[in-house]
Amino acid sequence: MITGRSRKKDVAIAIALVFFALRMSADARVPLLSLVDLGFHYLGHLVTYPLPPVVTAAAGSLFQVAVPFALAVYFFVRDEAGAALCLGWSATNALDVARYMADAPYQRLPLFGGKQDWTFVFGRLHLLGTSQEIAGFVRSGAWLMLAAAVVILARPYLKLVFTKSAAHAA
Repeated sequence: MITGRSRKKDVAIAIALVFFALRMSADARVPLLSLVDLGFHYLGHLVTYPLPPVVTAAAGSLFQVAVPFALAVYFFVRDEAGAALCLGWSATNALDVARYMADAPYQRLPLFGGKQDWTFVFGRLHLLGTSQEIAGFVRSGAWLMLAAAVVILARPYLKLVFTKSAAHAA
């Protein structure tokens, strides 16, 4: 046992992170979890409804990424493995948002009703022509979050390896 953490739990979370990476590589959503994500997306719209329409439109995607990210921050001091899982989850959402942003000029993705949020937001901000670049930036951020999740999960094991290596060298 490393720092009081369960190896079984760490293995389960490592498997989940690999699954997230495979889904992200396939540019696909995570089954079942994507329904929870959709709920947070619509919660973002609902909570910000009294604000300007551009904010309300963008808030769906923001909440979708921010809720699991906030959970990762919460868990970081209490349970690093839980933080890694939530950060990986947030990464899958960021990639989903990037896909949504990239679709803004084309509006080909199936929606649950209403209009494409990022077509509206980018159109209002005169950024529709740069939607691919913005989506690429968000996509890169998603992969960085997933990499950070792996590092957070592996940190105690890396510490152990480097501590033993330093002891052998001495």
